[in-house]
Amino acid sequence: MAKGLYISKAVAIVCVVIGVAAAATIIALSVVYAQEKSKNLDTGPPATTDAPSPVPTTPSTPKEPWQHYRLPDSLAPSYYNVTLWPRLTPNPNNLYIFSGHSTVVFKCVKDTNLILIHSNKLNFTMFNGYHAKLKGLNGAAAPSLTKTWLEVPTQFLVIQLSGSLKAGISYELFTEFVGELADDLGGFYRSEYMEDGVKKVVATTQMQPTDARKAFPCFDEPAMKAVFHMTLIHPPDTVALSNGMNHEPVDITLEGQTLKQTSFEPTEIMSTYLLAFVVCDFTYIGSEPGADVLIRIWARRKAIEEGQGDYALNKTGPILSFFENYYNSSYPLSKSDQIALPDFSAGAMENWGLITYRETALLYNPEVSSNGDKEWVATVIAHELAHMWFGNLVTTRWWNDLWLNEGFATYVSYLGADFAEPKWNMKDLIVLNEIIGVMGVDALASSHPLSSKEEDIQRPEQISQLFDSITYSKYNHHFFVCLQTYLEEFKYQNIVYQDLWRHLEMAVKKAGIVLPHPLEDIMNRWILQMGFPVVTINTQTGEITQKHFLLDPDSVVDRPSEFNYEWFVPVTYIKTGGTEQQFWLDKKQDMALGTNDWLVANINMKGFYRVNYDSKNWDNLINKLNSQPKDIPVINRAQIIDDAFNLARAKMVDVTLALSTTKFLDKEVEYMPWQTTRSNLDYFFLMFDRSEVYGPMQAYIKKQVTPLFKHFTDITANWTNIPEKHTDQYNQINAISLACSTGVEGCRELTTKWFKEWMTNPADNKINVNLKTTVYCNAIAAGGVDEWDFAWSMYKNATIASEADKLMYALSCTKQPWLLNRYLEYCLDPDKIRKQDATATINYIAGNAVGQPLAWDFIRSQWNHLFNDYGGGSMSFGRLIYGVTERFSTEFDYKQLLQFKEDNADQLGSAATSLEQALERTKANINWVNLNKKLVLDWFNSETSAV
Repeated sequence: MAKGLYISKAVAIVCVVIGVAAAATIIALSVVYAQEKSKNLDTGPPATTDAPSPVPTTPSTPKEPWQHYRLPDSLAPSYYNVTLWPRLTPNPNNLYIFSGHSTVVFKCVKDTNLILIHSNKLNFTMFNGYHAKLKGLNGAAAPSLTKTWLEVPTQFLVIQLSGSLKAGISYELFTEFVGELADDLGGFYRSEYMEDGVKKVVATTQMQPTDARKAFPCFDEPAMKAVFHMTLIHPPDTVALSNGMNHEPVDITLEGQTLKQTSFEPTEIMSTYLLAFVVCDFTYIGSEPGADVLIRIWARRKAIEEGQGDYALNKTGPILSFFENYYNSSYPLSKSDQIALPDFSAGAMENWGLITYRETALLYNPEVSSNGDKEWVATVIAHELAHMWFGNLVTTRWWNDLWLNEGFATYVSYLGADFAEPKWNMKDLIVLNEIIGVMGVDALASSHPLSSKEEDIQRPEQISQLFDSITYSKYNHHFFVCLQTYLEEFKYQNIVYQDLWRHLEMAVKKAGIVLPHPLEDIMNRWILQMGFPVVTINTQTGEITQKHFLLDPDSVVDRPSEFNYEWFVPVTYIKTGGTEQQFWLDKKQDMALGTNDWLVANINMKGFYRVNYDSKNWDNLINKLNSQPKDIPVINRAQIIDDAFNLARAKMVDVTLALSTTKFLDKEVEYMPWQTTRSNLDYFFLMFDRSEVYGPMQAYIKKQVTPLFKHFTDITANWTNIPEKHTDQYNQINAISLACSTGVEGCRELTTKWFKEWMTNPADNKINVNLKTTVYCNAIAAGGVDEWDFAWSMYKNATIASEADKLMYALSCTKQPWLLNRYLEYCLDPDKIRKQDATATINYIAGNAVGQPLAWDFIRSQWNHLFNDYGGGSMSFGRLIYGVTERFSTEFDYKQLLQFKEDNADQLGSAATSLEQALERTKANINWVNLNKKLVLDWFNSETSAV
């Protein structure tokens, strides 16, 4: 699944370099779609039902099989026949419902007198007092049912039998049920939108990780693979889609209604979380007849008519072909449907044959959408198509190895996007988009290993917490070496990570590569312990060491590690006049570095570690950056900045050294160093934008960014042309955004003028598509209620999702508290702010210095409502807690967090981990501010005293 621009933590190193000569390695990514790279599926409060549990449930000491969260290993499903009828209009009780029936054929693996099958929020038809019917197949008799009930805490339908099911015999279980087609974005749910003044309803799905059980009773674990035969009943003016190719619909009459019934080709053997079905009145554009794989892009009719699906259609085929070649394995299905949904919790979901997307992740309009919007579409499509093999064809046995699916898919999504758009240099952008962001989370004492023990991941909310940036973002580009044999051996099966190591070991041996340690030992250190190292190089003595890097060195790491937080690190470096060198670092190493000038390590950030140096080398690096920055690779210019700022936060170097790494920026025009600087200075803004440090800091940034603003003014002919280079199109945003926020002459006047022109003629928006976000934000910040109300009306009338997203963010930029409070209240009204966007909107407001205390007050006062009405996937509580507490840096803030934890101890759900991280981060912020405030103030004053 693709993260949505919004997530939490799960970075993973998928595999280390397969040899010193082969170069270094890395693994990972999650991310974050980290910013909209996120796919944090938070589950809400537990399901409730009127059906009592006959046995008191005590989760801490489960005694009965149905009190455990995992299925027993006594039954294995073979195939399902499922028929569902979603109602797209409300019933007399104003509820949208669906009804259906399901037959599952399963084989008994071990004799048992108990059937446990997942079910959540379904109401069953009773047959002679029981929830189901059971019969044996192939002439076998089935024992009679003696008792059935719904075990709500563990989400099971429990069926007790008069006798035993016999090993080796197949049986058939039939159920009939009704569920709510709610707007909670999980399971079988509804999405609504307006078209030509008419409300339209879509019935759609999101099953990952544990919501297939909300649509029909099923063995809802990834290892319980089966074949699915789907049938959908739907209104005659709609179309039905599912994983398999649809057969021609037939007319039927039910309850006096004329309806269509669409059946589908059976799926491949697959996990329940990959099942998908949609009923809508969308239309599509498709590939040419006769193509090996039918590709169809589905969306709202107007979106397709406007050509918003054209880019996705043009790129899907080439990316799919790229992966067929990359994996050396043909795509196993006859079609690939991709559908853009108005309401969707994640960025996208890799359902086999029917991939579901947020509209912003699939639709693109070149006249309105930005360069970043196009990149997002390309990378998300590539991410989901990568899963067709890695995740769908071969699937992890349990969610504890989620990183194996997501970390790899995130990495190769950049390869697929790079193939589709070779001029974008996508491989380098991994560093900015994934690695740097995930390092910030993995450097916390509350981080977690990539791989957990199966027994530690049991409940749905624990599974949901794994969908974070860490799982998505630790990676390695040499990983493909072993994929061909791996995919061939395990296709349609489930694996554990050791299976991958075995095939990687085979590839290493076949290549004749000798590793310094057994491959499994190398890899286990990266995936079975959290965090990553900082490598310290003393160029004067030649001593090289490593230790566990923590942003807060005073934090307590209470998670034991059998490896003592040591790694086998593939270190690369260059020095003055030399070529790239490589070696493996264990605990400590002494080398004759022979340098009296500068040395930089971790070339192009191919390794997942930070680097510290002796003070002499730091001085040499800074001097080289100030005099001849291009002598150092551009990725390493960014890396030096990022490492220095993070080392300063960890008290390993002075904060003034970190700030000094930015002095060369008045000569820098490349995107990566500027973006890295901006990301790191964001922390300074969070800590100091309400203090006396703010003025001198703004003055320094103004001095540094003025040449960049002039550079882009010149190369764009006074902002009338679009830069040719992909990253230049991004960096011009940094130029204008930083220039306007720091008062560079002419900038704010420019953005305000553009916005006023648009207000004068709303039908003709001439603002550069790449600059819209920053122009909208700056104009609304400088304006008042007129600008805000105009932007709100444009947001509500936007027919292109990416444009709506830009306006949704910009509305949070106002400096008027009453407007921000009004905007927060809108977040509780799905007719104003979609449930899928509520988390992001609140966090946008919290990102505004004026809005942060308002957002914090809002979620505290509304927590009960948010938790109970916005749970189940429609709100990411982890991201919400993270966003509203980023500025916390005082003892008062810390006490408020503790009070919030105490007040809501019984309804934190998947926000529990984020709350602990917020407490840890707040303590670190308090200490950092106390230690560095005066140093930072004095440094900025000294650097701007002559200005």
